[in-house]
Amino acid sequence: MPLFPPVPVAILVDGRPLASYVRAYVAGGRVFAPVDPLVTRLADRVWYEGDSLVIQRGAQWVRVRLAQTVPDQFDGAYVAVAPVLQALGASFIWEPKRRRLLVRLPKRSGIATPTPFDPAAPSAPPATVFTPTPPVTPRPVWTGSPLPRRTPLPLPPPRLE
Repeated sequence: MPLFPPVPVAILVDGRPLASYVRAYVAGGRVFAPVDPLVTRLADRVWYEGDSLVIQRGAQWVRVRLAQTVPDQFDGAYVAVAPVLQALGASFIWEPKRRRLLVRLPKRSGIATPTPFDPAAPSAPPATVFTPTPPVTPRPVWTGSPLPRRTPLPLPPPRLE
């Protein structure tokens, strides 16, 4: 156990501070950050395979071996930030005097819109949908004016004082 507590680090992703209950820290000249929220925010998918954490962003992925396995959750798992960011294609700048890490994510390609309708493209014929006709609701039968209620209403129980 270290004699001094680890030095906390502020992480800024694309100029915005990364809000987290658990802070990143510097230990042994390396920045360590919790998997949640840093890695889960940067990656498209994060999952465990045995004692390794697999992180994927687009076509790039990295496998990080963890000292201990944290099943079904990412709480308590820390990773060294620099190798993960480099593998995912992000750039970063470490400012030791200000104790902060500036992370720049690579731009993603735009979302492709579908091509417009092509009448020459093969298509399936429309399916015939059978909807039965609803049955006719019978009309109410008029039997005269309504009669008053003949059932007595119960009285509240008497108060005992």
